Amino acid sequence: MKLVRFGAPDREKPGMLDAQGRIRDLSKVIPDIAGDELSPKGLAKLRKVNVDKLPLVRGTPRIGPCVGKVGNSPRLVLLAILRAEAGRRHRHRHAARRWRRL
Repeated sequence: MKLVRFGAPDREKPGMLDAQGRIRDLSKVIPDIAGDELSPKGLAKLRKVNVDKLPLVRGTPRIGPCVGKVGNSPRLVLLAILRAEAGRRHRHRHAARRWRRL
């Protein structure tokens, strides 16, 4: 089972590759490849789908990001770490200046 997301940016649809490597439309089965669909229960549901009965996607659509609705949490964690480091460096620099004045 190979899952893909295809279509215009920010409007990708879920899809599955068939045995010939063609994209089949999964949008009638699941809303997107994200969250609950990636849980063990959701993946078990997808394994039961008959790929050959899904509609074939015509043309050569753009292949999108592999998972949708990721959010900003990794970015926010990184920013928090960088801010904490910058604050530590700032405090140490000012502490060194105070000691030099004494």
